[in-house]
Amino acid sequence: MPSDAGSQRTGLLLGFTAYLLWGVLPLYFKALAHVSALEIVAHRIVWSIAFLALLITFWRRWSAIRAALGSGRVVVTLIVTSLLIAINWLTYIYAVVSGHVLEGSLGYYLNPLINVLLGVVLLGERLTRPQVFATVLAGAGVAVLAVGAGSGLWISLTLAASFGLYGFVRKVAPVDSAEGLSIETAMLAPVALAWLLWMRASGELAFGHVGLGTDILLALGGMITAIPLLLFTAAARRLPYSTLGFLQYVAPSLQFLLAVLAFGEPLTVPHLVCFGAIWTALAIFTVEGVRAARSRTAKIPS
Repeated sequence: MPSDAGSQRTGLLLGFTAYLLWGVLPLYFKALAHVSALEIVAHRIVWSIAFLALLITFWRRWSAIRAALGSGRVVVTLIVTSLLIAINWLTYIYAVVSGHVLEGSLGYYLNPLINVLLGVVLLGERLTRPQVFATVLAGAGVAVLAVGAGSGLWISLTLAASFGLYGFVRKVAPVDSAEGLSIETAMLAPVALAWLLWMRASGELAFGHVGLGTDILLALGGMITAIPLLLFTAAARRLPYSTLGFLQYVAPSLQFLLAVLAFGEPLTVPHLVCFGAIWTALAIFTVEGVRAARSRTAKIPS
């Protein structure tokens, strides 16, 4: 149907833009490397609330938020997604400020494979033989990294699992992107604000004590956090889950290049073996996805 095709084109544009923004996000966090990861996450949440409140007011969506909060299913779902995205934010910021951008990019390369596993385990989807081989190959690559240079492997696995589950749950949540993200951040805001107040009382708060540039960057965290997530969740409701997963190649590819070329992180042999295995696995999944799409198209009567 034309409307479905138009929705998918819009979803592709939204998803590509979201992953492009996420791909260059390490530059922002590197500029805040002198601030603790927990404070950065807390500021992201607090300033996101302010930014989203303005958007919700401008778009006149407060009634939709009240309706969402009136559904117990939606509230429980968004409690889960808020915890998942908080774990993802904290882990990724720690990865960047501690010099583990490579492990961060690996985590997001793993994400499409996590999506496949979720489809198999939770939705009963079946894999072709090439896809089974690709999954085993990717697992072998991760095992090589774990044995040879796995000190930061927990970062990769945590990022892949948390964001894969977040995208899966948000896709099935009966709430639009802006309302869902607003409720998620509102749920996290009391904890974030309490943490910032505690840091201020203990004299550890960077905001207001380091410099105007740092204050501006932390305040911009709301926009930098909310915009790509809004784009992503809007795309997730318009695209097949597999398509959304493969769009993600944009972000880790940019992060990989930044880690090696801009930040000078060491690219070891275990890293090369692991990345090579995962890139090969993703190529197999891409070819299989294209083949399956052509097969479905061929079966549609003209």
